[in-house]
Amino acid sequence: MPEPEGVIHKLYMERQLPPKVAEVARMQGEDPDRTSLMIEELRDMIYEKGECIPHRIDDDYLIKFLRARFWNVHHAYNLMVRYYAFRESNPEFYENVNPMALRSLGDDDIISISPYRDQEGRRVICFKFGKWRPAKIPIVDLFRATMLLLEVGSLEPQSQVLGGIGIMDLEGLTLNHAWNLTPAVAQKMLALLATSMPLRTSQIHIVNQGWVFDTAFQIFKPLLTDKMRQRLFFHGTDRASLHKYIDPEALPERYGGTKPEYPYTYWLEHLSRDERVVDELQQLGYVSDPLLED
Repeated sequence: MPEPEGVIHKLYMERQLPPKVAEVARMQGEDPDRTSLMIEELRDMIYEKGECIPHRIDDDYLIKFLRARFWNVHHAYNLMVRYYAFRESNPEFYENVNPMALRSLGDDDIISISPYRDQEGRRVICFKFGKWRPAKIPIVDLFRATMLLLEVGSLEPQSQVLGGIGIMDLEGLTLNHAWNLTPAVAQKMLALLATSMPLRTSQIHIVNQGWVFDTAFQIFKPLLTDKMRQRLFFHGTDRASLHKYIDPEALPERYGGTKPEYPYTYWLEHLSRDERVVDELQQLGYVSDPLLED
């Protein structure tokens, strides 16, 4: 599908927060008079405990862990430990991964991210798992793409404060998909979306679910904490129910919204031209060499 004119998937990486977002940050515990002290406290904790070796400890990098845990230094430190443990356990999700090699997830319309934000200023990411063909795209690529989305999202100060929203569209989900959802896969999904990344997933909205989902969800239920359950919302095909949480102005037409679809591919292509993003991803182990044509 052609890209709409004038639509740019731009990251906003400026340090200064918009006034409304700055107010939310203040309510979350971000105090300009204490920011430096709390950053230094987190940095000292990293040195003293030695449970992880971050690839960076500059202020901008540490702030995103503090924001992800509402400026609780101990919780931010524990998040960092989990983040690096997750990376160490799953190097195949990022090590020598070329983001452009994941464009098939956009070509097949499995993942999309809107260039627009919802009424609260949050990014909206949509996963259409029913369109995923396991025989064509290995499940590791779904993890790679999701981790990449979260890594890039965590570069935006506004997203660090507000978090993001996920829409899980389960139309077309089959038993073939469900068979790929092992307990190990479920644990990794929850680690990415809830416990081990320096970016909060504020809400997850399940739409178009059927009996196959009910079966697969039994794998996830024992792993969910009360906080995770509070972030899950089930809508089926009830668009009015979804609109109670996400304004139609931030949704594509398929969900009763006003916007066209924006595949993952557009997002990758725009970000691949942003030198700051490319540099950040290279520090994390990704590669940006041009893909060879078949």
